[in-house]
Amino acid sequence: MLAALGRARMGGWLRRAPGSLRGLRHLALGSPASAGRGYQLPHTDLTVTPEEHEDEERYYQLYPGHIPTSPLQKALLSAGSAFMALYNPYRHDMVAVLGETTGSSALRSLRDKMRHDPEGYQILQERPRIRLSTLDVTGLQGLSDGTFGREYVRFLDSNRVSPDTRMPVKFVDDEELAYVIQRYREVHDLMHTLLGMPTNMLGEVVVKWFEAIQTGLPMCILGAVFGPVRLNARKLQILTMELIPWAVQSGRNASCVLNFYYENRWEQTVESLREEIGILHPPAI
Repeated sequence: MLAALGRARMGGWLRRAPGSLRGLRHLALGSPASAGRGYQLPHTDLTVTPEEHEDEERYYQLYPGHIPTSPLQKALLSAGSAFMALYNPYRHDMVAVLGETTGSSALRSLRDKMRHDPEGYQILQERPRIRLSTLDVTGLQGLSDGTFGREYVRFLDSNRVSPDTRMPVKFVDDEELAYVIQRYREVHDLMHTLLGMPTNMLGEVVVKWFEAIQTGLPMCILGAVFGPVRLNARKLQILTMELIPWAVQSGRNASCVLNFYYENRWEQTVESLREEIGILHPPAI
């Protein structure tokens, strides 16, 4: 009995300790076994009260690579990643952290749109991934010019980018929402292809304006608003006079871009896919 009491007190102390010590609680009390959406405390552990059980569930790993964080930790991560992302927009790791720690409301809205669309719901159920291991690059290169698949791999080759560079999700405390933001990341290069935008700063800002309207993610809004400060006067004029109005109009006119199973549309022409989604023909830059 004394051992059980001591174990309970140790658990309560470590639960209130800083995040760096929470891992010690799992060592002291025993690491919970994986079950379903996350790890759960054994129901036979009478030393853990229901209140402790509910509080502790927030700190379980919900999917591979997940790092549970408290609201305070998320706030600190948001502030630090926002500063670094503004200082160096090519720090994709910081941009990724900012998206995960500030986008919960927008992600829930996107998830709901996917749930209420037949194609979006299918994507949520099947969880497709866009990676080199899942792409038939040779087959896509053999498609006719103007097809979505051919132009996508042309975009990858021309800009020397790879779908495998997309960061895995770590800080989203919901397994389904984690997939939603992972899907958003993996279709980002597809948006470049459909919008006809390169990966230079001007092209990235235009895509961010489109994505900000489409997704409502604070990370996209931040990039759209502050990205232009790095452009010269001529590009800034083109951006404000032509590209932003087009991107905003396209973003409002288009259906939710996460509701399209792009892997099934490689042989469709870019023009017909743009028309189906509602993306206006891009201006020349």
